[in-house]
Amino acid sequence: MDGKTILKRDLFGEVALEVVDGEPVIARNIAAAPWWSRGLARRLLQREARALAALEGVGGVPAIVATERDRLLRSYLAGEPLYRAKPREAAWFRAAARLVRRLHRAGVCHNDLAKEPNLLVLANGAPGIIDFQLATHSRNRSRLFRIAAYEDIRHLLKHKRTYRPDLLTAREQRILANPSPVSRLWMRTFKPAYLFVTRRLLGWADREGAADRDSLR
Repeated sequence: MDGKTILKRDLFGEVALEVVDGEPVIARNIAAAPWWSRGLARRLLQREARALAALEGVGGVPAIVATERDRLLRSYLAGEPLYRAKPREAAWFRAAARLVRRLHRAGVCHNDLAKEPNLLVLANGAPGIIDFQLATHSRNRSRLFRIAAYEDIRHLLKHKRTYRPDLLTAREQRILANPSPVSRLWMRTFKPAYLFVTRRLLGWADREGAADRDSLR
């Protein structure tokens, strides 16, 4: 594999597969973003860099390869996105739950696990998590942190309900049935406007970029 393969372009720049020292890496480049969205794109780039730095050494998440003002290079995780892999093994869901809890112990909430392309079944069968643009890193477990962590878990359980509903425990079913107050507020007020802007006006989709990633396999 030589050169650069663009995986995604949006208002926050581009994400590309590149080769550095003979190894594939994912490069997020905000210089490709329009000038009017570049400030927000830089904030998102910094959020991802902070989260990945806090997760250094954690298996199943990308490692930082290099950071620049307008670019972040992270390791490439070989695997299939959730919606293609359709995991059936109970062991995968147990391992995915452990990985999410490991993120939380490191003070990181992903905040975007509702999107299936952000969860992977890696080449070795283990779970992987990518795309930490919306992640938050906190040194203390504030109430907002605990709410965000709860929603991370609830979104993972939604995927478990999709692929192996028979594995859900009574406690997990209660979690699914009880979104946080913040989530309820989002669903009732902001989400309809968000979906209108992102899907109708901007043409985004929850699986944006996933097809391009799949084409690399």
